[in-house]
Amino acid sequence: MMKLMAFLIVILISGCSGQRLDDYRGTSPEFDVQRFFNGPLQADGVVLNHAGVVARRFSVKMVGTWQDNVGKLEEWFVFDDGEKTTRTWIITQLDNGRYSGTAGDIHGKAVGEAAGFALHWDYQLDIKVDNSHYRVTFDDWLYQINNKTVINRSYIKNGE
Repeated sequence: MMKLMAFLIVILISGCSGQRLDDYRGTSPEFDVQRFFNGPLQADGVVLNHAGVVARRFSVKMVGTWQDNVGKLEEWFVFDDGEKTTRTWIITQLDNGRYSGTAGDIHGKAVGEAAGFALHWDYQLDIKVDNSHYRVTFDDWLYQINNKTVINRSYIKNGE
């Protein structure tokens, strides 16, 4: 099983990202989505609250498979409070480093693009907090460090 050495997911509530994908063009290693998200993967991460304090920790096991330009990424999350969730992404590689993705709890399509060692995704997701549901927008940045390590930083903004 391929293990990720430091696949960290950091989520900031109401964060904002001033970076642009063009900032990473020409850098290496080139983020190869099909190669990296192929086979079994393991990741760990934290969720930060609006003050930047760790609110939750989690582990996620993933399995990615590809046929031509369409991939399936299955995810099984286990949070430190015992909550378990799953998500299955269907990712389509388009032209010029662009991607689209869908999943059961994603509204519409996720839109992604890779340049250099970076991959950027935008999508809307419903999350449950206590007994309330919120639609939020993810500004998701993944940085490939080497062939076994990706660092992920997700900024959550108010939806729609």
